[in-house]
Amino acid sequence: MLQIKEIDVSYVDIPVLYNISLQVKEKQIVSIIGSNGVGKSTLLKTISGIVKPKRGKIIFNGKRIDNRPSHEIASMGIAHVPEGRRLFSRLSVIKNLYLGAYSRKSEHEIEQTLDYIFDIFPILNKRKNQKAVTLSGGEQQLLAISRGLMLEPKFMMFDEPSLGLMPIYISKVFDVIKKINNKGVTILLVEQNIRKALKLADYAYVLQNGRIVLEGKPEELLESDLVRKAYLGL
Repeated sequence: MLQIKEIDVSYVDIPVLYNISLQVKEKQIVSIIGSNGVGKSTLLKTISGIVKPKRGKIIFNGKRIDNRPSHEIASMGIAHVPEGRRLFSRLSVIKNLYLGAYSRKSEHEIEQTLDYIFDIFPILNKRKNQKAVTLSGGEQQLLAISRGLMLEPKFMMFDEPSLGLMPIYISKVFDVIKKINNKGVTILLVEQNIRKALKLADYAYVLQNGRIVLEGKPEELLESDLVRKAYLGL
């Protein structure tokens, strides 16, 4: 579904990603793990068109997207739930949700998606007229995920969805990601909670200093000395 072929990414003249190649198959959950500052968020921003690669190709469902603007990429069915949520904090919950559906035409289908979201997240229905800034951190994360779902995506990218959350919300967020995947949505997950990320994934990549240094099935990576020493403290 997604192929990244030998991309290099820089901010101005500072290299961030080097010769990155990976693939995500349809209906998979693929995790990208690594420490802070190794380029994980940059990789997601490059896929969604916020950052442009200096070299290489990104292909989604057979179409090259690295030369397309972000709004076109989103309209193709790629939803990006960014680190830090990036909500419209002074707008209400319901207005944040409607903004997620900006590219959809059918009001009936939009309302069906809203019903689905309010069914799985009744707290958002209860708070739909509140400003996003008044929600707790966990509720804001649920809203950020829901705004992505309003796009009716085929492919969702999550950037550190558990960051700063209480344990009760961490479990809920990962349960929701699994449910979204079970409904046929392909997932690319960036997450520092290594055990959670690998437990959820069908396949995973390890990113260090802007390069992919290891890849494989989660059970294989958990047996790797690199992962055990660098990320699990074993």
